[in-house]
Order: sequence, then structure tokens, then C-alpha cells
Amino acid sequence: MTDSRPKVMRDRERTFRLEAVVLRHSDWGEADRLIGLFSRESGKQRAIAKGARKVRSRKAGHLEPFTRVNLMLARGRDLAIITQAETVDAYQPLREDLLKTGYASYVVELLDRFTYEEGENRALFTLLADTLARIAYQDDPFVAVRYYEIRLLDLLGFRPDLQNCVRCGNEVLPEDQFFSPALGGVICPRCGVEHQEAHPVSMNALRFMRHYQRSPYEAVRKAVVPPGIRKEMEDLLQYYLSYLLERALNSPNFLLMVRQNGREKE
Repeated sequence: MTDSRPKVMRDRERTFRLEAVVLRHSDWGEADRLIGLFSRESGKQRAIAKGARKVRSRKAGHLEPFTRVNLMLARGRDLAIITQAETVDAYQPLREDLLKTGYASYVVELLDRFTYEEGENRALFTLLADTLARIAYQDDPFVAVRYYEIRLLDLLGFRPDLQNCVRCGNEVLPEDQFFSPALGGVICPRCGVEHQEAHPVSMNALRFMRHYQRSPYEAVRKAVVPPGIRKEMEDLLQYYLSYLLERALNSPNFLLMVRQNGREKE
């Protein structure tokens, strides 16, 4: 049956625009690339960039990982096809500093592992874009990354309970505690001895984690976290995230290698 609608209307339905962050890319066919995206309008999805591996491709430079882009796409049989790409922010410092590259890789890997192609999630898109900008343009990636982890857990429905013992329900007292990834929160010392998987957490680390959980980013930036507490927070959050994913992440090993090389050169 012939489609009687005007050509302009048919073209509009075949093409659409997205603002997205490029998560990753891989080779596709002889000259194309498969692009993993997280967009403002439709969340996580994949699209094909035709000819992106050719030397003269105009799209290739706009479709590198960690780039925020405006895209025009055409609906394909299985995957959309990127017809136009324009950079909104390349977050250039992420490409010039290996440590920042590692943190950006970690942020993207977390989002990629936790999400599926299930539609629009503007809050996650905003968190991702804001975090990449903070890592790129601010001096201390620790704050941006820990804030990202805690907010990501909130948005995904895995917000840990840091106020009350998740075993007995009693309010947490000002003393060192345990953290149970299986129960999703803090366990008091009395209950903690019964859970072998529970991870020790100091009261100071718990205090900073509560601050990150309840406060806006600008307030979090003002808090000075001592080096020992930083490591404790990082280890605890990665323990919880790895438990939820049921597997270890790849990027923390890369980050560890970069940090060790940095200390050797000092």
C-alpha cells in the first residue's frame, strides 16, 4: 500500500535528533563503527556510524568516547544510523591526562554495566555529563567520582541505608560499624559479627558518606576528606558496586596502574 502522507512527514518519522554522551565504539564491517551512546532523549542505545573508520570521515572525530554530541540519526532496520554529528563538549582534559582518562573510563564503565537499552532517563544523562565535566575541568577527581557513585546508586534504586542498622533497625551510634552489601547498608557492631561478608567502616568514613548522600555537589566539594578516609570510602563503594554487579570492574585496575606509575615518577 502506498503511503499517502506528505514526504516531509515521512522524512521526519525516519530521522530524529539526540543529545548524547559517547560511551564506547567498536569496529563494524569494513569501514563502519558501532557506537554505544547514552542520550538525554532515549537513554542507552547503539547506532552505526557509516564510514567512520575512513581517514576522511567527518563524523569520526565527534564520536570518540567521553564526547558529548548532538546527533541526527536515521532509523535503520535493526540499528539507527548516524547521519550527522556535532560536538557539544569534547571534555579535552580527559584526553590529555592519563589519570583523568582512567576516572572517565570508570564512570562510563559503571553506567554501561548497570544500565540496559530501556528508554529515557534524563537524571542519569545529567549525572553522567556533569561528572565528566567535573573530572575534566576540576582539580580533584575524587570528589566528582565518589559523588557520582553515591548518586548513581540512588538513581538505580540501590541507595544504601547509612542511618540505621539494617539488621536490627537501631539507630547507628557514633562508633565504628560494618557495611553489608547483601543487606544494603550499615550493620552495628553487635550484628556485624554474624555477617562474614560485612566490611568494616569507620565512623569518620560513614560521616563523609552520609554528607555525600544528602548534600548538593557544591556543598560536598567544600568538605576536606583525609587521605586515609578517601581510600576507605573508595574501597567500600567499589566493594558494594562489585557485589551488585556480581563481577569486578576493569577500569579500577587501570587506575591503580596509573597511580602507581605516578608515584614512581615523583
